Amino acid sequence: MKEDILSRVDLFSTLNKKELQEIAKNCQERTFSAGSTLFSQGDPGVALYVLTQGNVRISQANNSDQSEEVIGSAGVGEVLGEMALLDELPRSATVVAAEDVTVLVLPVWEFRSILRSHPDITLKLLAALSRRLRKAEARQHD
Repeated sequence: MKEDILSRVDLFSTLNKKELQEIAKNCQERTFSAGSTLFSQGDPGVALYVLTQGNVRISQANNSDQSEEVIGSAGVGEVLGEMALLDELPRSATVVAAEDVTVLVLPVWEFRSILRSHPDITLKLLAALSRRLRKAEARQHD
């Protein structure tokens, strides 16, 4: 079940069934009611989240007056918080459930353990992140 969900996530779409099962067995399912905060800007990045039900609102504090500005949203099949697992920097945004939300949570220590023991998964995830970076750079130049 979990691996089926993960296989539809862009970040994990190139992983084979065995690799997806390895990630899935380390995920925990959590639910958040509408209006609940999944994580806040500035928090340490302790987990990656995969949305399996519902939508979230993503906002960032404005540096000058600390007011929150909505910068996007995410829905089923999208990943949140993956960058903080790799660069150890604090969360760059706040994520709030716009409706009741269910997520798969992959803690950082489990994520890193998988990367250390499965180099093929690491290479595939690096390729997926590289594709995302190229797309982001291309949008900047448009």
